[in-house]
Amino acid sequence: MTQKNTRYGVGLMLLTTLIFASQDGISRHLADEYNVLMVVMIRYWFFAAFVIAVAARNAGGIRAAAATTQPVLQAFRGFLLAAEVCVMVVAFTLLGLVESHAIFACYPLIVAALSGPVLGERVSWRRWLAIFAGFVGMLIILQPGIRVFQPEALVALTAALMFALYALLNRLAARRDSAATSFFWTGTMGAILMTAIGIWSWENMTAPDWAWMALLCVTGAAGHFTLIKCYEVAEASAVQPFAYFQLVFASALGITVFGETVEWNTAVGAALIVCAGLFALWRERVASKRRR
Repeated sequence: MTQKNTRYGVGLMLLTTLIFASQDGISRHLADEYNVLMVVMIRYWFFAAFVIAVAARNAGGIRAAAATTQPVLQAFRGFLLAAEVCVMVVAFTLLGLVESHAIFACYPLIVAALSGPVLGERVSWRRWLAIFAGFVGMLIILQPGIRVFQPEALVALTAALMFALYALLNRLAARRDSAATSFFWTGTMGAILMTAIGIWSWENMTAPDWAWMALLCVTGAAGHFTLIKCYEVAEASAVQPFAYFQLVFASALGITVFGETVEWNTAVGAALIVCAGLFALWRERVASKRRR
């Protein structure tokens, strides 16, 4: 991979994190007023329409975009991401953006821990040390035994586990399918799942909130497209460290827009998790270069 492509990938990752952070803020606002399932369902309707339109304009059309030799894997990816979005939006309403993202920041470490059993990769003792350090950071955030444990924190942790698995399945799917195919299945399968479970939760929305919903739909489609393209043009080990900027952007939004505060344990724990994650990603990159 050339340096030029790596720089392009880093730019796409930074753009993706900014889009996702803005999307999280809009999702929190809407979920405070309306049913989470309905909010995510409408977002996925637009997402599915967008991916179908993109596929129709490409060579081969929709049939080429949908063509895959691993339909079960692709369908499960789409279902998993839609479910993860619902869980994370619930976490925003329970914990706020700052603490939810502080906990969610551990997902790269979960990816590192699961890369062995899921992808057959070797996890060195140094990466296991980083995973342990991230676990310590999680304990600092949760403070078990020091304060009353927040069951709501398990919601954000569940979202991190789900997204880590989704990231691993992306890498697995990319071995045989193009980014366009993965993008198509992500949008359509998520829309099918959310319509099946969300249509029963319909609520009337005000005109201003429909405008926010429209913006949420646009950011949702744009964010996932830039993320898929990011991994297509650059190595994951080179761009993944910049994914932590979502924590920065989302925390800034939570503090300035929603009036949230940053507790000392959240700041210290998140810093430890981020440092551990960056170290694990650096070791993964070193190991990858040695293999080549």
